[in-house]
Amino acid sequence: MISVCHLYPDLLDLYGDRGNVVAFKMRCQWRNIPVTVRQVSLGDKIDFKEYDFVFLGGGSDREQNLIAADLMNRRDEFKEAVEDGLVVLAICGGYQLLGKYYLAPGGKEISGLGMLDLYTRAGDRRLVGNAAVEVELDGKRLKVIGFENHSGQTFLGEVSPFGKVLSGYGNNGLDGTEGARYKNVFCSYLHGPLLPKNAGLTDYLISLALRRRGCNRELTPLDDSFEDRARDVMLARLGLGRR
Repeated sequence: MISVCHLYPDLLDLYGDRGNVVAFKMRCQWRNIPVTVRQVSLGDKIDFKEYDFVFLGGGSDREQNLIAADLMNRRDEFKEAVEDGLVVLAICGGYQLLGKYYLAPGGKEISGLGMLDLYTRAGDRRLVGNAAVEVELDGKRLKVIGFENHSGQTFLGEVSPFGKVLSGYGNNGLDGTEGARYKNVFCSYLHGPLLPKNAGLTDYLISLALRRRGCNRELTPLDDSFEDRARDVMLARLGLGRR
């Protein structure tokens, strides 16, 4: 059985981010893979070692401030689980929280968890629009699509990007990187939500979660023709051809 933890669903759910958890769960159930989802919010008890997949969505600066303090109390346990192979997907504000700090307008520095070597600073314009990113999963290149809407500009240190920007802005609109990746932690600015739009990425995360359970089974193929057609339409709109 795969155990999923949805962190702060009542506070971090911009642009339908909870759809990532729905897609993950459904693609498990369609394959008869048992899966449970627990929602955890401010002050709730949690043991990260019990979970295989954790999702952290996006929110406004106000919500991020509330969550940063709560999540800081869980930092050591969270980091230990990450080092042990916990699969994590963090989107937008959740992504920023995993870094060292966020430099707000006016120069105020908001501390992050410091789990990833990156920082974010407020930009003077919003980076908005459909985007496409080339990512590498198990040696295979995949075009991932989504929608970004952020004013924060993220800069990576000694951590790999999630992918290379093919269309859109990515982390900061300057260096061509999008998101971040460390072990089984995947960070991105792409909403949409991300996983329903990218079945291949969803299945990759499911496979990683199964491996954490000691199961290396091959996933039963699903009929993804509808999802693939939708992705092809967006890639064509962005001038990138088919997947």
